[in-house]
Amino acid sequence: MDGFLPIDRRRRKTLKTAIGCVGVGLHSGRRVTLTLRPAEAGTGIVFRRTDLGIDIPARFDRVVDTRLCTALVAEGAPQARIGTVEHVMAALAGSGITDAILDLDGPEVPILDGSAAPFLFLIDCAGTVSLDAPAPVIEVLRRVRVDEGEAFVELLPAHVPGFEAAMSIDFPATAIGSQQVSLRLSSAAFRAGVADARTFTLAEDIARLRAAGLAQGGSLDNAIVVDGPLVLNPGGLRRPDEFVRHKLLDVVGDLALAGAALSARFVGHRSGHALNNKLLRALFADLGAWRMVDGEVPMDGVGTRLPAAAAPAMA
Repeated sequence: MDGFLPIDRRRRKTLKTAIGCVGVGLHSGRRVTLTLRPAEAGTGIVFRRTDLGIDIPARFDRVVDTRLCTALVAEGAPQARIGTVEHVMAALAGSGITDAILDLDGPEVPILDGSAAPFLFLIDCAGTVSLDAPAPVIEVLRRVRVDEGEAFVELLPAHVPGFEAAMSIDFPATAIGSQQVSLRLSSAAFRAGVADARTFTLAEDIARLRAAGLAQGGSLDNAIVVDGPLVLNPGGLRRPDEFVRHKLLDVVGDLALAGAALSARFVGHRSGHALNNKLLRALFADLGAWRMVDGEVPMDGVGTRLPAAAAPAMA
């Protein structure tokens, strides 16, 4: 079954076989090996630091850092961290994968080409299999919104079951400028219109980022670099509005940390990883704003329920 399906068609899904890749972490610059492995129904998505022997559930309340990526940390083990999880999480969500173990021998998911497309390729090569269990869906029942200056994000009830998203950005760099995109995110729409959009940065920010210990592995092979009106990548853009589409890709990956698919409408303007995470925290803090359909409350990958503040009345 595909991802982003209506509530009454969702089944849990995992990979048919393990598959891996080797790459460089965007911010750490470290070489890292990633292996995606099948998992039993109810496992959820779990990152496993094989060098430390510690599991980290892919969950919104394990987010510890949102500076230019989304990073998770294991409870009670701050040394066990996984950065830049959003692109692989988006690929898993877009493929409908609900249960998988992601082995990593370092602190960051490899950036590959800066989009979710290489992770979709790995998933397609491994194949997927439906599990004998319904996949839980989080149905948004009323509006939840987070504002920060001119930026905002909100979740609203879906017009029809599924996930819709509208995203807009506004950058001073003329190569980016103001862009907007609105999609009903079926699996096909994600693959065709979002998955291959790459991360981007401004040329003027690179020295500052590297001085702060970030973007150590960044290059024109894994990020779009903009200098005023110019795109410095020799191949140019994959589509004119690649920038806003990548921001939407980040939204898909960040919201996948809800622990279950969302049936909702998302609207965002000038948002980033921090606001995306704050939106999930605001949603789960409002017990009247959502309900679970066909499943238990989201689990942390080792059989522990979410914090009490996030547990709803069951549908």
